[in-house]
Amino acid sequence: MKILGVELGDERRARRQPGELGRLLERNAALRDVFAADARSLARLAELQQWQSQRLLRSHADLHASPRYRSAVEFFFNELYSGGDPRARDRDLQRVHHVMERLLPTQALRALMLAIELEILSQELDADVVRGLPAGPITVESYAEGYRRAGRRPDRARQIELLGTIGEYLDHVVRKPIIRALVRLARGPAHAAGFGTLQEFLERGLDAFEAMHGADEFLATVRDREVRAMERVFAATPDPFEFDTRPRPGNSSK
Repeated sequence: MKILGVELGDERRARRQPGELGRLLERNAALRDVFAADARSLARLAELQQWQSQRLLRSHADLHASPRYRSAVEFFFNELYSGGDPRARDRDLQRVHHVMERLLPTQALRALMLAIELEILSQELDADVVRGLPAGPITVESYAEGYRRAGRRPDRARQIELLGTIGEYLDHVVRKPIIRALVRLARGPAHAAGFGTLQEFLERGLDAFEAMHGADEFLATVRDREVRAMERVFAATPDPFEFDTRPRPGNSSK
């Protein structure tokens, strides 16, 4: 269906049982409970995800310090890439995903589906790292060892690729005033239909990208740094995140 020339969702996909979004949601929900019967591993997972969130903010501290990029850094690394357990958003999605597939603009829906795919991959990788972590507090060295033991280098590359692709979709939406307006217009129906938490998540992402007035430099900087870090970890390079090296690679003076 089109409104003002903008494609909204996909009626055929929305009618499938289950659709692509439904399958992603089922997998994502199952992974939330991967350590449900293992309290020690569950606590270790929470510790790992907190450590990773802090690592990402430290690796990109210059971007976070920039008024232009601060909101995007917080959205990317607190809501998209650091793990966590957004169960309220999951419940919204599972309850009304068929409605969303018809209501949201196609580009916004695609960004949402990629975000769920990223969550699934991140949860799988986090679980594998937990299984490979040496005993004791998580340090750069022990994290890198667990990361290498988990392996899955193509999936690590895919994780970084997904982050960039989601950013490109969000940047595309905020560059199209009509699509952005349609997302805002969905706010009332979204809350009425029971997926207000999810709508707010999507709008936070769009607000963060709108504030940047162009995301190319931000996305390229994050991608280049994360690819470099991945390569250094797999190569067992000392100080893989270059915390002891200044200045940081990348130019974020804007």
